[in-house]
Amino acid sequence: MAATPQTEAPPAAKGADLQEMARRHLWMHFTRMGSFDNEHEMPIIVRGEGCYVWDQHGNRYLDGLSALFCVNAGHGREELGEAMATQVRELDFVTLWSYAHPRAIELAERIAGLTPGDLNRVFFTNSGSEAVESAIKLARSYFKATGKAQKTKVIAREIAYHGTTMGALAATGIPPLRTPFEPLMPGGTHVPNTDSYRWPEDRDPLWAANKIEEKIIWEGPDTVAAVILEPLQNAGGCLPPQEGYFERVREICDRYDVLLVSDEVICSWGRLGEFFGCQHYGYQPDIITTAKALAASYVPMGAMIASDRVFEPFSEGTAMFAHGSTFAGHPVAAAVALANIDIFEREDLCGHVRGKSGEFRTALESLADLPIVGDVRGDGFFFALELVKDKETKQSFDDEESEALLRGFLSGELYRNGLICRADDRGDPVIQLAPPLIADTEQFEEIVETLRPILDEGHRRIAG
Repeated sequence: MAATPQTEAPPAAKGADLQEMARRHLWMHFTRMGSFDNEHEMPIIVRGEGCYVWDQHGNRYLDGLSALFCVNAGHGREELGEAMATQVRELDFVTLWSYAHPRAIELAERIAGLTPGDLNRVFFTNSGSEAVESAIKLARSYFKATGKAQKTKVIAREIAYHGTTMGALAATGIPPLRTPFEPLMPGGTHVPNTDSYRWPEDRDPLWAANKIEEKIIWEGPDTVAAVILEPLQNAGGCLPPQEGYFERVREICDRYDVLLVSDEVICSWGRLGEFFGCQHYGYQPDIITTAKALAASYVPMGAMIASDRVFEPFSEGTAMFAHGSTFAGHPVAAAVALANIDIFEREDLCGHVRGKSGEFRTALESLADLPIVGDVRGDGFFFALELVKDKETKQSFDDEESEALLRGFLSGELYRNGLICRADDRGDPVIQLAPPLIADTEQFEEIVETLRPILDEGHRRIAG
């Protein structure tokens, strides 16, 4: 399905030199900047509405990734812009360093009312990486404050992505993202993830969970501060937990006095059909990290949410969690987040995801007849197709083939045909899909109709 041109190009398309300006001055993130020249344009998105965005030439694309798992309520929500304007007229900015303001107070209370258990203490940040950084620092500070200063290490999973700041990067389990910046913060260590696609049939379903206990014992329980896990692991391709996995992890953390951090930068705010992914899988963390869709990504915002127990050592006398940032809890961001939560509740977006997730899964599973589609996995509105060279043996592509398939063909071809999604090989090659939570049957069908011929052609090109 080709990208759909508009009859009238948006105003930004009239800036003929945008490409040249971008090539001269804009340094994009996680992007091979040498890919762009006079013959290879940089994608420039200028407008969004609902599940769709438009480029500078007026071509329409289905945003099958919610702008990197962010715009959960959809593009172009005017009420969020109105919330910004209203807040600026009242109070443009005050820092949370020693001061408070009404929107941060109201938002903290609102979030605490949505979290499970005693997760009542909300520490605002500007991003997901900062939220994870804050959680790591809090875990270390908590144990120092409670007389266990040797508990500093953090256990995460292989191929898991937890952010790019130096502490978060120590938890991230993706070697190509780590090695350029080594030596990293000491104390980050990793265990197997829950990708069971190639597991032996007789493997204990809780094998991956039990590996966490083995790692704690190996490192020394008196040295481990936290285990940080995503409810549904993003990198590696939407890796769900086995039944009983998080129940077992909770038992392990309690046994060895280790904090359980639920990294929900992606999985919170309806992505799995609940406000928080831990609610979907039924476990109680000590800390939640969140960002992305908290303020719908209309403005940057994140948060670390801690239990009353973890907050307690910092609650009296001269005690202080010596951490913060200037803009965290910004009044404008907090106002947008409050309005965003209003949308979720008014339109029952979480209920929509629960009601439609099965249909989305079934639509994607219809592609399983293609020889390149080895596995379809995920949950809520967050799924991945694992791509294989040989379906019977589950043989994957080698590095050269993966490069040619994903970046040499699929990424560009899907975009040219009007679908924004993620073709990724952090782990085995996958296509990831996470449309806005307002997506419905029409968008599911469009995704499948676009994917089918392109995946089929990709297999013919690479596998012969």
